[in-house]
Amino acid sequence: MEPSLANIPVIEFRDVAYTLPNGQGLIEGVNLKAQRGETLVLLGRSGSGKTTTLKLVNRLLTPSGGEVRVNGVPTTEGDVIRLRRSIGYVIQDVGLFPHFTVERNIGLVPRIEGWTAERIYSRVEELLQMVSLETNLASRYPHQLSGGQRQRVGVARALAADPAILLMDEPFGALDALTRNQLQREFLSLQQRLNKTVVFVTHDLREALRLGSRIALMEAGKLVAVLPPEDFLRSSDPLAAAYVQAFTDGTESVANRGVS
Repeated sequence: MEPSLANIPVIEFRDVAYTLPNGQGLIEGVNLKAQRGETLVLLGRSGSGKTTTLKLVNRLLTPSGGEVRVNGVPTTEGDVIRLRRSIGYVIQDVGLFPHFTVERNIGLVPRIEGWTAERIYSRVEELLQMVSLETNLASRYPHQLSGGQRQRVGVARALAADPAILLMDEPFGALDALTRNQLQREFLSLQQRLNKTVVFVTHDLREALRLGSRIALMEAGKLVAVLPPEDFLRSSDPLAAAYVQAFTDGTESVANRGVS
């Protein structure tokens, strides 16, 4: 890696705002950096601006104000399709194509990129093993898989072309507790091996503490705090403290209730 690139944040928000056409502001004044190899967790309750912030990275949304940079380059410059193909994207409901087999779903971006059939086949087998799935599942369709299996396929698809950046929007939120716990463990193991730069959206503090290098707490479209997990637990910020109290009480998050 060139020394000049080593010091550039992989993802950087510079005073970013996003406003709907009707004038409603969804995020405002966001300044945030994600460094190479870290898992930056966006934590907040519904409507706090987490997913909006995430979608600005791969330009599913375009900032109304300020600038989002990926590897030092504004996302509004260059080919948006090329940008999106260079970033893995995993969402809660997976978004697999129901009429595609597992192999075709995972191999979609490599196929678009012009990989040979032999290389795609080899990559699909490698990824299925990487996400703890049997390779004989390659010929099945999404409806023939369990929820946990579909989510693993979604992660494999996001990793298919070996992107340096992964965006994950509550990827385990719809799963039962046991499967979610297992996938969190597998994610940590994968991240140790692959060292991707990950932006991970959740409303669950337990998940944020477990997976995040740093936690970026959002409320009403603004960043409240950006802290390592151990500092988050000791934060004097009222909202952060409310999350920690709920976690201590066993309710785990304040995503769907008010904070005094």
